[in-house]
Amino acid sequence: MKKMKKLLALMMSLCMLAGGMSLTALAEGEALSAEVYVTIANKGTLEVVQEKVTVTDRDNDGKLTIDEALYAAHEAKYEGGAAAGYESGITEYGISLIKLWGDVSGSFGYYVNDASAWSLADEISNGDYINAFVYADETAWSDMYCYFDKKEVIVEAEADITLTLSGTGYDAEYNPIVMPVVEAMIIVDGKETGVTTDAEGKATIQIAEVGNHVISAKSETQILVSPICKVSVTEQSEISKASENSEAGFSIWAVLLVVFIVIAFISIVVLAVKRRKSHEK
Repeated sequence: MKKMKKLLALMMSLCMLAGGMSLTALAEGEALSAEVYVTIANKGTLEVVQEKVTVTDRDNDGKLTIDEALYAAHEAKYEGGAAAGYESGITEYGISLIKLWGDVSGSFGYYVNDASAWSLADEISNGDYINAFVYADETAWSDMYCYFDKKEVIVEAEADITLTLSGTGYDAEYNPIVMPVVEAMIIVDGKETGVTTDAEGKATIQIAEVGNHVISAKSETQILVSPICKVSVTEQSEISKASENSEAGFSIWAVLLVVFIVIAFISIVVLAVKRRKSHEK
């Protein structure tokens, strides 16, 4: 009987251990997924714009990578899925991009959170922004990766949207640097706004149309990897409208006050001149 009890206790312990291991494995499996935002540009054309995709650990190596994020983006957004539009493989440089958005030129770049990545095997985490692109300049690879200081903005219609555009490059000793992108034309939903960035890379625009919009930029002097800022424009609140009406009313009264002061001043001058002439007579 004692042996039976010991055997049952041992079996229960093993079951509990196995159950605990299963729960741990399940928890780990659930943890190995993340939601990231992927942008893909193909020689200046935006194909995927900051799309939220779910990345999973496809190779079961216990980490999530850029490779798996780009695979997930193609699987979700490319016609025919990742099998048709995306490919990576082992080369003399390690794991490398072979096909991106159907392009097989080999002229590719990719950044994570606006920082240049070392390899497709670089790890990523929840909330990261992954930008991949096909170079428009396939010989000198002169395309400048650039980005706005804001990824997403929510504003009321016709409110100011101020963004700063920065670009990556290298100094004389080939150290990576970040610099303002000057005189870049701001684009909203593919249309030029007539607004350009200043010496600090700053620009301010307004969008009147309520809804979702995409702000980007282009340059006449250099090839830019399209920067992205998603904008959600809401209707003006009653407070904003009241404030605008108040400002407009104040402006009208200010103008009237100035006119009154000018008229009063002129009247005083005219009256003074008349008195002087009358006194001289």
